[in-house]
Amino acid sequence: MTEQIDVATLIAKMAQDIETQMQTRGISTYEIVGIHSGGVWIAQQLRQALKREQAVGEINISFYRDDFTRVGLHPQVSPSNLPFVIDNTHIVLVDDVLMSGRTVRAAMNELFDYGRPASIQFAVLIDINQRELPIAPSVVGTVMALATDERVKLIGPEDLHVNIQKIAIQDN
Repeated sequence: MTEQIDVATLIAKMAQDIETQMQTRGISTYEIVGIHSGGVWIAQQLRQALKREQAVGEINISFYRDDFTRVGLHPQVSPSNLPFVIDNTHIVLVDDVLMSGRTVRAAMNELFDYGRPASIQFAVLIDINQRELPIAPSVVGTVMALATDERVKLIGPEDLHVNIQKIAIQDN
């Protein structure tokens, strides 16, 4: 089933919220980094909405996942690409869906391997409010409540849209 979410409208709202936050904090220079893969798609759209010329950075957290020893490495791991210096740079870290907070934690770990940012603001398209870690986004497109047997997935990169998927619940 496809949820009736207007992704373009949410991205426009997020771009406005990012501009407002940066102005409020007195930050005129910052870089956008997307978390592979949906976060990169959203980051690219935000870059366009913010009329920024700078390339978007891409973080692949495959080696930083806390379940790496259980699930192994995905066979098509691509390296992170950060076309700018991280040290003393204000970063807007972007992801598509915030669930437990573990993906964002892993992305921040990798960012710190590249340097020490001046600050990190976290922007997410959809917050499903099921946190396991004390991580909160600075910018949120929308908040959704899901049933226990549902997961949300961003489909793209062309014609970005949201899909709600039913999953099998296993008894422990």
